[in-house]
Amino acid sequence: MNNNPNSQCNYKVNAPYPPICVNGQNAVYASEMLSNVGGVVSEMSDVSRYFYNAVVTGQEYNSIAECFHHISIVEMHHLNIFAELALLLGADPRLWSGRTHKHWWTPAYNQYPREMRPLISCSIKAEQEAIYKYSKQADSIRDRNIVAILERIILDEERHIQIFNEMYQHI
Repeated sequence: MNNNPNSQCNYKVNAPYPPICVNGQNAVYASEMLSNVGGVVSEMSDVSRYFYNAVVTGQEYNSIAECFHHISIVEMHHLNIFAELALLLGADPRLWSGRTHKHWWTPAYNQYPREMRPLISCSIKAEQEAIYKYSKQADSIRDRNIVAILERIILDEERHIQIFNEMYQHI
């Protein structure tokens, strides 16, 4: 894991994020970005998951709690990026998803294990699902600006899997 829990570079890849811009408004792409904001597999789900994980692990596993806390901050940055993209693409960036019928984000989207191995396993699975989703989006979206952002965020999600795998090995 990380010997310096206050160093942000360890919780995200040391590479700049592309500028947040789009080629123009696009309802289909906006819907995809909204799903990254407030869908089942979304940055809001990750932020809330890692917030919870940091709280419940804090008393017994302080360094793991610190990792979850800092990763939640990285996920908050991703949440902001996707919300800004949705807005630029013409959508109202609320915590919801769906094209015609909107579904509000809910904390019921997350599981809440308290035992360490399941807690970390759920975190790994969530990152894998995000990578799969963002990769599919990057393959189908034809706006190079959005694709570059998705590819950059995927790098952070891959880094999170590395961290979670290290946690799992230490438990």
